[in-house]
Amino acid sequence: MVGLTLEAVGCRAAIGGQCEVVSGNGERIEAEVVGFSGESLYLMPTGDIRGLEQDARVIPTGRVCEAVVGDHLLGRVIDGAGRPLDGKGPIHVIERRSLTGQTYNPLARTPIRKPLDVGVRAINSLLSVGRGQRLGLFAGSGVGKSVLLGMMTRYTNADITVVGLIGERGRE
Repeated sequence: MVGLTLEAVGCRAAIGGQCEVVSGNGERIEAEVVGFSGESLYLMPTGDIRGLEQDARVIPTGRVCEAVVGDHLLGRVIDGAGRPLDGKGPIHVIERRSLTGQTYNPLARTPIRKPLDVGVRAINSLLSVGRGQRLGLFAGSGVGKSVLLGMMTRYTNADITVVGLIGERGRE
């Protein structure tokens, strides 16, 4: 293991393939194949790696990275693996979709034409935000990103709002 990358020898899997890393104490950690060289696979763990030991067993699952999709997720809070974080019980998987979808030409996308009221006057007056637009919010710690996201999710004039928190492992 170097940094957050695991090196596995003795198994085969394709880039983007999912593996289970089984520690000596039976702990299972999910990982994605991000590279290979010679007989080695390079894996990026997608879960907590505390307790992982040298010489852990790696088992390719034959799956690719997938996400749970469907109306049953409306109003739910989930982690990056689709597990519930909101205490509202289990999520019953109806359909999964691969996250390694087709790449689209950005110039062929439908232009954003309708404005979106995000419920925050400072943003509505200074920034143009459109329906269907993706937004990135980047700032240092302690400056109010979570407060701003909370305001936007509460007050945005939309039927469905999706928020993805991408950042430090274990904090987002």
